[in-house]
Amino acid sequence: MAFAIIFLILLKFSPIEAQQRSTNISLSSSLAPTGTNSSSWLSRSGLYAFGFYPQGSGYAVGVFAAGLPEKTVVWTAKRDNPPVPSNATLAFTDGRLVLNIPPAQNTYIADVESISAASMLDSGNFVLYNSVRGIIWQSFDYPTDTILSGQRVMNGKQLTSSVSEGDHSTGLFRLKMQEDGNLVSYPLQSPDTAPYSYSTSWTDGSGNNITLNLDGKGHLYLLNETGANIIKNITDGESKNDGKIYRMTLDADGIFRVYYSRTLDPKGNWSVMWYSSADKCDPRGLCGLNGYCVQNDTQADCRCLPGFNFINPKIWSLGCERNFAAVNCNNTNGGGAEFAMTELESMQWEDQNYKWIEVTNKEDCEQSCLEDCHCEVALYSEGKYCQKQKLPLRYGRRSLGSSQVAFIKVPKEHDQVLAPKGTKKELRLEIIVIIVASLITFCFMVLTISGFLIYRNKVWVYKKISERGHIEFGGDIVLRTFTFAELEEVTNGFREELGRGASGTVYKGVIPYNQKVVAVKKLEKALAEGEREFQREIRVIGRTHHRNLVQLIGYCLDGPNKLLVFEYMSNGSLADFLFTHEKPQPNWDEKVEIARDIARGILYLHEECETQIIHCDIKSQNILMDEQWCAKISDFGLAKLSKAQEQTKTFTGIRGTRGYVAPEWHRKLPITVKADVYSFGIVLLEIICGRKCLDWSRSEDEAVLENWVYDCYEARELGKLVGEEEEVEMRKLERMVKVGLWCIQDEPSLRPSMKKVLLMIEGTVDIPTPPSPTSFLSAI
Repeated sequence: MAFAIIFLILLKFSPIEAQQRSTNISLSSSLAPTGTNSSSWLSRSGLYAFGFYPQGSGYAVGVFAAGLPEKTVVWTAKRDNPPVPSNATLAFTDGRLVLNIPPAQNTYIADVESISAASMLDSGNFVLYNSVRGIIWQSFDYPTDTILSGQRVMNGKQLTSSVSEGDHSTGLFRLKMQEDGNLVSYPLQSPDTAPYSYSTSWTDGSGNNITLNLDGKGHLYLLNETGANIIKNITDGESKNDGKIYRMTLDADGIFRVYYSRTLDPKGNWSVMWYSSADKCDPRGLCGLNGYCVQNDTQADCRCLPGFNFINPKIWSLGCERNFAAVNCNNTNGGGAEFAMTELESMQWEDQNYKWIEVTNKEDCEQSCLEDCHCEVALYSEGKYCQKQKLPLRYGRRSLGSSQVAFIKVPKEHDQVLAPKGTKKELRLEIIVIIVASLITFCFMVLTISGFLIYRNKVWVYKKISERGHIEFGGDIVLRTFTFAELEEVTNGFREELGRGASGTVYKGVIPYNQKVVAVKKLEKALAEGEREFQREIRVIGRTHHRNLVQLIGYCLDGPNKLLVFEYMSNGSLADFLFTHEKPQPNWDEKVEIARDIARGILYLHEECETQIIHCDIKSQNILMDEQWCAKISDFGLAKLSKAQEQTKTFTGIRGTRGYVAPEWHRKLPITVKADVYSFGIVLLEIICGRKCLDWSRSEDEAVLENWVYDCYEARELGKLVGEEEEVEMRKLERMVKVGLWCIQDEPSLRPSMKKVLLMIEGTVDIPTPPSPTSFLSAI
C-alpha cells in the first residue's frame, strides 16, 4: 500500500518536474526544414528535439535524439503522410499546431485547440499546454514504434513498427497491450486472436488495466491499474543508471528490443540490452504472400515457393508471384498431366486449408493434391493427415523442428508455360543473335587480357624469384612451398616446442621477410601417401577457408621430411583455457560462443568445403584460441592426409583420443561424419562443466563426464555441473546439456547433423528430451 501511495505521488508531481527540465515554446515560434528559421525545438539539455528531420526525398516531423550522433527518431507525427518539401513550415496558428505545405495544404499535428504554449521535455515527451498551464496533449500518449524511460503503453493501445530505419511510416507488425492483460505481437493486418500471435507475455487474466512501462534503468515491466503490483518483469533492468538513456522499440523486423546509449560517450551509439526473440523468422508475415522465412545463421532469409519469384527482390514483404500460368480447372482434370509436385521439408504456414484427409504416407498426400485441380499446395504431417490448400499462402517459414512436408504444384515444363504463344521463334532468334555477338566480343577481350597477364606474370615471377629464391602457388592454391632448410631457419633449428601429438611435434617460428609468426608441424607418423598424392591432398586442404579452422599457410616435402606450416594461435588450446585453473575461466556467454565456433568449423568440414572431411580427432587439445579468443579447429588436414581408406563409411582401425572416440570405432562399424558429432558432444560437455571428460581423481560417479552429466540431468540437478560460483540461467544450461546428450548417443543415426546441432545451440529449433547415452568405456 505504501508503494502505491509513493507511486501515485510521483505521478502527480512528475509533470511539474518535467516542466522544470523543459524548453518553453511560445506561440510566436515557427520551424522550417531549411533556411534561416530553426528546424527543431530542443529540450533544455539538448538531448531530444521536436521538429523536422530528413526522410526519403523530403522531411517528416517528429521527436528524435538530437544529443546523440545517431539521431534516432522516437516519435513521428502523421507517420503515413508523404514527406514534405523543403519550403514547408510548422507554426502555431489560431491556437493550433499547423504544418503548412505550399501552395495551400495544411495539416494539424495534434487534434487539439486553444494551445497556449509547448515544451520539448528532457524525457523525450513533446507537450502542449492550455492557458492555465494544463497539459492538453503529449506525444507520450500516442506512441508510434518506441517508448522512452517514464513512458507507458496504456491498456488497449499498441506500438506499430516502421517500414525501415529510414522510413517511419507504418510497417508490418504491432505490439498490443490487450485489455485482457496480455502483451502480444501480431502481424499488422490480423485479428487479436491466438493463431496470429507470434509472441506473448502470458499474462491474460491479470487485470483490466495493465500497462507496459519502461523505467530509467532499462526495466521493462507490466504494471496493474493501482500501480501497487508489477504483474510481470519482461527485463531485469540494471542496478543503476550510470549515465544511460533507454528506449524500447518494435523494430521493422517485428522483434521488440530494449536499447541503451551513454549520453557522455562521444560515439553515443545505441546498443541492444535485450530482445524479445533470437529467431528472426518468428514474426509472421515477414516474407509476404507465397514466401517463406529461413533462419540463416542469425539472420532471416526470405525465399519464394518453387515456381514463384519475388515481386520486388529488395522488398521481401511484397511477397512472391507465379512465374507460370495457374491451373485452369475448367480445362483440365486436376493438372496431373501438365503439373508435378515439388517437395519442401520442415514447412509451416497459416492453417487455411480448404480440405484435409487422412493418409498413410506422404506419397498418397502428394498424389491426392496432384489429382485435385483446386489443390495448389499440400502439407503432410507424418502419421496424421494431409492438408490441401489454395494460394496465396501466408506466414510461411521453414523450421527444422517441424516434421511437416510441403508439396507445391508446379509445371512439368516451365519454359513452355512461360513463353507467350506466337513469340517463341522470334525470341529464340533474338537470343541466338545476342549470344553470338557476346561470344565474339568476349573472345576478343580474353585474347587481349590474356596477352597482358602472361607478360605481367613473367615479370612478376622473375621478380619474386630474385627476392625470395622460390615461387608461391598461384591460381586457386595460395599455399607456399618451403624447403627443409628454410623451415630450420624459420624455427631457429626447431628450438621452441609448442606441443606434441600422435602425428608429430609443433614448433613456433617466424618467417623472416614479413615477420609473420607461424606454427610448424613436423610430421613424424609415417603417412601412406607418396609425393604426388601428398601434394594432391595438400591442395584440397589448402582450399579450405573458414574463420573457425586454423589456416594452412604452406608445406614442405623435402625427401623424407614432411612438414605443415599453420597460422600461429597465440592463446593456446581450449584445454588450456578450460582446465588450467591459473587462467581466468570463461563465463557462460563465452562458453556458448566457443561451442558455436567449433560447431561452425565442423559443419564446414562436413558439408561446405570442396570435399567432405571427417576430422576423426575432435578434442579440446585440437581446438585452438586466437588472440581474440575465437575458437579454431586444428589438425583437420591430417584426416585427409591419412589416406582415403579411412574416410566416409569405411572400416578402419581405431583413430582418435581416449574419451572422445565414438562407439562405432570399437565395434569396427563404418565411420561417418557422426563420429565427429560424438566427439563434439564430449567437448561440449567439457565446455559446459569446465572439466575433462575423464577425471579419475573424482569419485566413481563423477569420473566419466558423460555418465555424470546424464545422471544430473535425469535427477534435475543441473546446477551441480557448473558450480555455485557461475551464474547461468537454468533454461539455457538445460538446452546446452540436451544438445550434448543428443550428440553422444550410442546409435549414430540418433545423433543430429552438425547443421542441426548449430541450430539447437543458437536456440532456433526445439530440442526433445534425449534418451540415456550408452557408455563404451569398458571396451577401451
